[in-house]
Amino acid sequence: MSRRPLGPDEAALWQRVIATVRPITTAKPRPAAPTAEAAPVAAPPPPPPPTGKPKGRIPAFRPAAPAPPPPPAPGNLDGSWDRRIIKGRLEPDLSIDLHGRNLAGAYDRLDSALEQAIAMHYRTILLVTGKDRGHDRATGEGRGAIRAAVRDWLASSRHASRIASVRGAHPRHGGDGALYIVLRRPGV
Repeated sequence: MSRRPLGPDEAALWQRVIATVRPITTAKPRPAAPTAEAAPVAAPPPPPPPTGKPKGRIPAFRPAAPAPPPPPAPGNLDGSWDRRIIKGRLEPDLSIDLHGRNLAGAYDRLDSALEQAIAMHYRTILLVTGKDRGHDRATGEGRGAIRAAVRDWLASSRHASRIASVRGAHPRHGGDGALYIVLRRPGV
């Protein structure tokens, strides 16, 4: 297919259209065909080429260091307590068995046992609650209701300030069905 030449009116119109178009890339603009009516358009100067290598050393990517562990809260136990619990060497000063009690009776027994242990300057209590085997939290009935409520009871107890820690018991003391309650030293 051959191109037909543009007439003078068409060439003038085409030059006006070309003058309004901006390139979408930074490629060099095409030189326009010189015409009598069109003024030559000056192309912007190209950006200067980069000069050599960047100054300085580009650091290698290093992921952020993990945050340090939070400092131990005052009154928490040291590692020797954990080692004694894990190895089964912790001998409780007092044992409390809450099997066969309803929620109110279990709470009363726990409260009186804590009072007794504090008065006797005991440090560790073995609290046997039984395993949590599914219960209705809304009514508090079913197997394991005492186990589910014990931590809340201890946190809201009148003796809460005297409790240093609550830990799961070693299998020889009941495992998942028992807890160790570690009391603070007297005077602390």
